[in-house]
Amino acid sequence: MKRILNYFTKWELMLWSFSVLFITVFYLIFDRSAPFNLISSLIGVSALIFCAKGNPIGQVLILIFGLMYGLISYTFAYYGEMLTYMGMTCPMAVVALISWLRHPFKGKKSEVAVNRLRVKDYLIGILLSAVVSLVFYFVLKYFNTANLAVSTVSVTTTFFAVYLTSKRSPFFALAYALNDIVLIVLWVLATLKDISYISVVVCFAVFLFNDIYSFFNWRRMQKRQSGE
Repeated sequence: MKRILNYFTKWELMLWSFSVLFITVFYLIFDRSAPFNLISSLIGVSALIFCAKGNPIGQVLILIFGLMYGLISYTFAYYGEMLTYMGMTCPMAVVALISWLRHPFKGKKSEVAVNRLRVKDYLIGILLSAVVSLVFYFVLKYFNTANLAVSTVSVTTTFFAVYLTSKRSPFFALAYALNDIVLIVLWVLATLKDISYISVVVCFAVFLFNDIYSFFNWRRMQKRQSGE
């Protein structure tokens, strides 16, 4: 416990604590019947604080969260989210985990070496995201996915985010922040029909703040690692 407390800054511990508190309070008020939702949200927010440090443990937790979130999405016929996370995010979390473990900063396994991508790398990511989105659109349409347009946009932002994560770019966090906004809209639509899903909305609102912090922390890591 002492090692964990020393590993994170006071700000990071405060961010994690308030995130856990916020998610738990809203769950207790609106959604006491689905503890699975609470557990998945807590795992997700814990994953983000490790990812913000560039720690591969974050990718392991992302993998677990992805599987749990896929099951939650299935309950509301958000097949796009289910297929995206179980069929894309989870496998790519494994790819990202391998990439992070293979590129530690100065042999330090708890911190990945931040990468500077070329314009070509971003263009490849955008092209791949477009292709994946097009394919998923027809797949999701076939399964009569709820809120098809928003679900398809979620596929686009999720794929681009995990692509940048595997490439170890600080901008992966901004891509995830954009994805958080899309998911907030998606689950607000679900909440209009079932108030219990508000806990999922709160979950991604908390994720948004954590992902924004991740971006700025990765930029600091990048400057420190490059000696700027």
